[in-house]
Amino acid sequence: MSAVGAYEAKTHLPQLLERVADGERITITKHGHSVAVLQPVEGGENVSDAIRGLKAFRSGKRLNGLSVKDMIEEGRR
Repeated sequence: MSAVGAYEAKTHLPQLLERVADGERITITKHGHSVAVLQPVEGGENVSDAIRGLKAFRSGKRLNGLSVKDMIEEGRR
């Protein structure tokens, strides 16, 4: 596990997230003391399961004649 300072972590977060996505654990330090760990999510949900869940959620829900455009306009008022 590698360690990076808080300032470096803030400055290079996208690169650190890529390393974490590849399986690396990274400790973030502040003034030489460990304060956080970036690590990959365990058992992350795959895209197919997420889509299936969204379809199940919307099943049986109706807009009662409203269109998405109407709802957007209503939200802008």
